[in-house]
Formats: sequence, C-alpha cells, structure tokens
Amino acid sequence: MSIQRFHSGPRMSQMVVHNGTVYLAGQVADDTSGGVEEQTRQVLKQIDALLAEAGTDKSKILSATIYLVDIATFADMNKAWEAWVDTANTPARATVEAKLAAPKYLVEIQVVAAK
Repeated sequence: MSIQRFHSGPRMSQMVVHNGTVYLAGQVADDTSGGVEEQTRQVLKQIDALLAEAGTDKSKILSATIYLVDIATFADMNKAWEAWVDTANTPARATVEAKLAAPKYLVEIQVVAAK
C-alpha cells in the first residue's frame, strides 16, 4: 500500500495521494485583503497547483466542500468558482457556512480528485 504525503508539517499534510485518489487539505487564501470572490480565486489557483503536483487536474475532481464564513457571500464565491470549474466535469459539491480557523479567512475549499 503506497501513501504519498506532500507539504507535511507537524499537524497535517497539504495533500495525500493513495490508490489513485488525491486528497487535499482545506485551502485558504494567502492574501486575505480581498473579499470572498478574490479569496476564492486564490484558493482555486492553489488547488490547481497542488493537483498538478500530484499529476492530475480540476477535470478529475470528484468532490468539493466549500466553507464560507457567511453564506450570504455564496454568489460572490460562485462567480470565481463558475469561471474556474471544468463545466464538462463538474464535481459533487457541498457549500456550508462555518467558522474558519481565523477571522481573516472568508472561504476554505477542500477537494478529492482522481489521479
């Protein structure tokens, strides 16, 4: 059984690959000065980079869970999501309102993808 861990720290790995499945940790924006739409764009860019590192891409995302600090920002998040998502291969998705690790984070996205 092969398990690959990427960008591991004392608490977690940013990505784990096992049996042809790629599991990403929840991703948040590095620059939190923007609103939900901008933070979502940054997060999606990070997801693209991690998936590429694992040898896959957004067309192979199986599921996505999106956490918003305020569900009222759903439409703003969706603007960035809809500009990014592969419309021929949309994943299963859930969006929930949640308190995130720090008040500066407005959105966090976690995905699972096939390799």
